[in-house]
Amino acid sequence: MKGFNVFILSFVTASGAVDQAQNWEELDATTRSTIKSEYAAAGIKLMVSAFGSTETPTSSGDDPTDTANTIAAWVQQYDLDGIDVDYEDFTAMNAQDGSAEAWLTTFTQALRAQLPAGQYLLTHAPVAPWFCGTAKYSSGAYVTVNNNVGSLIDWYNVQFYNQGTSEYTTCAGLLTQSSTSWPNSALFQINTNGGVALNKLIIGKPANTADASNGYMDTTILAGCVQQAQSMGWSGGVMTWEYPDAASPWIEAVRADSWPVSGSPPPPATTTSGGAMPTSSASGGICSGISAWSSGVAYVGGNQVGFLPSSSSSLADDVTGYIQRRPLDGQMVD
Repeated sequence: MKGFNVFILSFVTASGAVDQAQNWEELDATTRSTIKSEYAAAGIKLMVSAFGSTETPTSSGDDPTDTANTIAAWVQQYDLDGIDVDYEDFTAMNAQDGSAEAWLTTFTQALRAQLPAGQYLLTHAPVAPWFCGTAKYSSGAYVTVNNNVGSLIDWYNVQFYNQGTSEYTTCAGLLTQSSTSWPNSALFQINTNGGVALNKLIIGKPANTADASNGYMDTTILAGCVQQAQSMGWSGGVMTWEYPDAASPWIEAVRADSWPVSGSPPPPATTTSGGAMPTSSASGGICSGISAWSSGVAYVGGNQVGFLPSSSSSLADDVTGYIQRRPLDGQMVD
């Protein structure tokens, strides 16, 4: 896992843990502690993803405060470093009646109350079109969420995939000018038009063409886009789904032109369109020598992240990442 330093398990829901999170839960406390220590020694944060593509917490009537308290208690009980909110209740968001935004606002506030900044990481993983704001969503979607509780969120793992065959597949479309289908949702547009701190925005991309319905970019092309964004003052980072398709060779290729994995840490960027800049770069995690999760258990699927986010939370400063969670199953926003 050289080049990554966050690993996010899939999934914890209102009704309990599933997938890799359930596997983690079923390990005995001593084994969990040993694994956690080994990952920490390698510079890797262990988090868990909430919800995923099969969960519709707002439409299903789940109470946001009760759900947040349940999930936060799970994070604390099983000794993880934080939570990534993979909210995919498209029915609620597409209703444009404010219910999704209100639910996410209350949920995030309740999560942060139980998982204090500086002690736990709290991130969100919205699809990029949800940052179009009122250009597509009269209720604002994630622009409203960010206005309400952005100060409580360490960074956004933005999913720039599964949104149309030609969406976010060039450097221009990804970084500076999204299509008319999803206006104002390219990386720098989310910052300038949506008001989201630039270095809280992480570029999410699939590892290969089989890992998403669309949105894939060759690593050489993506590396050029990352370098271009870096030259424009961004130092957020790159998220990729899914492991094991994207292992160290993938992130090493993507970081090659900007923050080489084997190179010296780069200095902070000198210009930015929003958000505080990091004071140093991340070193990247190396997983060699780290024991397996559990004998006889195959851990497949998931997301990885490699990035240099900036945050008001000291725990989040200069974290690069590696995220594992369930795919979107090709679901698109419309």
